[in-house]
Amino acid sequence: MGYTIAQKIIKNHLLSGEMKVGTDIGLRIDQTLTQDATGTMAYLEFEAIGVPRVKTEKSVAYIDHNTLQTGFENADDHRFIQTVAKKHGIWFSRPGNGICHQVHLERFGIPGKTLIGSDSHTPTGGGIGMLAMGAGGLDVAVAMGGGAYYITMPKMVRVNLTGKLSPWVSAKDIILEVLRIMSVKGGVGKIIEYAGEGVKTLTVPERATITNMGAELGATTSIFPSDEVTREFLKAQGREEVWTELKSDDNAVYDEEINIDLSTLAPMAACPHSPDNVKTIEEIGPQKIDQVCIGSCTNSSYLDLMRVAAILKGKTVHPGVSLSIAPGSKQVYNMLALNGALGDLISAGARILECACGPCIGMGQSPNSAGISLRTFNRNFLGRSGTADGQIYLVSPETAAASALAGVFTDPRTLGDAVEIKLPEKFLINDNMVVEPIEESKMDEVEVLRGPNIKPFPKTAPLDESIDASCSLKVGDNITTDHIMPAGAKILPLRSNIPAISQHCFTVCDKEFPQRALELGKSVIVGGSNYGQGSSREHAALAPLYLGVKAVLVKSFARIHRANLINAGILPLTFVDPDDYDKIDQGDELVIEDVRDKVTNGDAIVVKDITKGIEIPVDCDLTERTRDIILAGGLLDYTRESNK
Repeated sequence: MGYTIAQKIIKNHLLSGEMKVGTDIGLRIDQTLTQDATGTMAYLEFEAIGVPRVKTEKSVAYIDHNTLQTGFENADDHRFIQTVAKKHGIWFSRPGNGICHQVHLERFGIPGKTLIGSDSHTPTGGGIGMLAMGAGGLDVAVAMGGGAYYITMPKMVRVNLTGKLSPWVSAKDIILEVLRIMSVKGGVGKIIEYAGEGVKTLTVPERATITNMGAELGATTSIFPSDEVTREFLKAQGREEVWTELKSDDNAVYDEEINIDLSTLAPMAACPHSPDNVKTIEEIGPQKIDQVCIGSCTNSSYLDLMRVAAILKGKTVHPGVSLSIAPGSKQVYNMLALNGALGDLISAGARILECACGPCIGMGQSPNSAGISLRTFNRNFLGRSGTADGQIYLVSPETAAASALAGVFTDPRTLGDAVEIKLPEKFLINDNMVVEPIEESKMDEVEVLRGPNIKPFPKTAPLDESIDASCSLKVGDNITTDHIMPAGAKILPLRSNIPAISQHCFTVCDKEFPQRALELGKSVIVGGSNYGQGSSREHAALAPLYLGVKAVLVKSFARIHRANLINAGILPLTFVDPDDYDKIDQGDELVIEDVRDKVTNGDAIVVKDITKGIEIPVDCDLTERTRDIILAGGLLDYTRESNK
């Protein structure tokens, strides 16, 4: 039996376990990345582990999320990250250099390498054939220290692309079609691998758009072959020497196959409030719109913005629409400025933002009340835009630009002849916004600078003998990390301060939750299916930890969030019978007797609802390693003990 692309990379990086679906495997990690919203905590954790120098081939710290400096907090965090990076062997991408995934694809990504990042859209690297996965900050810290990264061996899904995209249909429409077919839960426990003749028609930036939004499927990662298209992209970036060919074996076996004829696709949109709520632009019709935002790590490449500039050239944005555009990197921004395309965008009335995540993470550009906003981003969760009743649609850059001109949802196929933009044979290369770390022999000369907003990792403790706690909160299906730990310009600056940021935990669902949880002292959260989907932010586990949450009992978990709960020492439980979810109410007193012994021995666990007088069987599916992490009180404690 042959191997898929992902299986080949896993095989070459396997440190522990067997490549058997559903079992725990440990991987050697070649590269890591962090961004500033998660990076401060990751580097505090790295310092706590006590390893003086990173052991990866390349680790890069990016500043791209908290770039709006309305107080000292973000600037202090950036200074802390820069000094800790310089000291410990980490490359530092300065504010303004660009979004981590875009810059990493351009300047650091290597086919066949493993990459984990403290951001859920790290799978963008699959566009050049990397095994790139989002992870919690503590997992990244451990990998930087030379430890393995553990995942459950995924199933393999092959998406066969045939034909060629019609004019005005884009890569965004491909991934929206995949989301329509698979749903936001359909990729859990799977790696999505793209194949077929249609792959050759897609550029690396287009492939990266698709792998980027694979995160919305709940997939472990997504990956494309590394072929001549990949080689040409890397050559244009002055990095042809890192290219290697990667393709699946002819006799590779996949667990699932999906066929998509690219020629049949039409421009689409993900409607509020989920990336899989997909309709064609034609089906939506000419609704009035209020705002258009173009950018994010999904669609801010040179190719994307050149197409937008060509559509807008010589025209004016509709007077009822606010259009903002954020280039994905300094490289893209500079090239647009030099070739005149930036002038075309400005002349049309676009508001040009800095090279950062910006509106995608709720950092500015919130729409008006109940406003309809078309965005080329990857997520449209309720409230994520910063406007509680904002109606957010996810579209391609072509659809966004056409609609910005018309003032209503507009199918770009109505614009006439398609815009043909080719990638340059050579990109403008200037890495002057990337700071190299100091030599190891001089690391003692570097002082790590900490501002008053930077607080230590929350206190942890080994798993209790028994848990006796109230249900402090009950929530439904598809709870996202934006529900658990919101982002936005007001909250993001608190990412280095768990006591402060915990006061915003779950306030999207229940404004009284933080105070109630603190008063209870310890509690249990009950939820539905796909609990914790979305961002990799470990703050969605650390804030509940600080508030005394001992266990989370749900129908099913999203992969990264479940791992983050385990890393924080919070017990992840699932209902044996999903219908038992209906039997527990907020405020019920719950008891899990002898839980430490039962986790230790792998025995069946029962939750007693003292209020209702019933017993509910639950699953606690842990590997030997994750069991030991839970027993120790979290990954940091487990790692410290292991290093003694």
